[in-house]
Amino acid sequence: MLPTHHLEPLADVRRPHVELYARDLEARGLAAATVALKLVVLTGFYRYCVEEQLLEHSPAVHVRRPKVSQESTRLGLDRTELGALLVHAGLSGGNDHVLTCLLALNALRVSEACGADLTDMALANGHRVVRVVGKGNQPALIPLAPRTARAIDAAVGERTAGPLLARVDGSRLDRHAAGRIVRRLAKRAGIDKP
Repeated sequence: MLPTHHLEPLADVRRPHVELYARDLEARGLAAATVALKLVVLTGFYRYCVEEQLLEHSPAVHVRRPKVSQESTRLGLDRTELGALLVHAGLSGGNDHVLTCLLALNALRVSEACGADLTDMALANGHRVVRVVGKGNQPALIPLAPRTARAIDAAVGERTAGPLLARVDGSRLDRHAAGRIVRRLAKRAGIDKP
């Protein structure tokens, strides 16, 4: 939190201290988004202190925050690259194919795909769906693309319970293993993007 140099966070910290903290984070080379996030947390803490009448006013309320671009700097896959990735995932089969389909065709986040269980699969309005817990801990029912449904059927075989994306030992595939799978498939498909 604040490098307050022995300042009492509720009694001694003033706006210049918070400004110095922000500039120190920037000087240490932290990304603008990271600095902004740390300031949001700090501002929230002091807002809570004001609401609970621990402070009269927040020392962080008017602190200058770095500008953070709302545009992503990441490069997505073009149509050809996505096709090549899906071809290589299909050739690989199993978890590789299921994971790639869930991410590419159904727009799931890695954490959503890895967190899904076979018991989360259902039929809704004539469509196969998977229930996931999305961003902000919000449940969502995602209709599966036909290719995704076929990949799941082929990968799970006779299993009826447990993680949708399971390792050989039956344990859940984690996001790190999922990342390795996607990087390996991308390399095979000739995709060279970070």
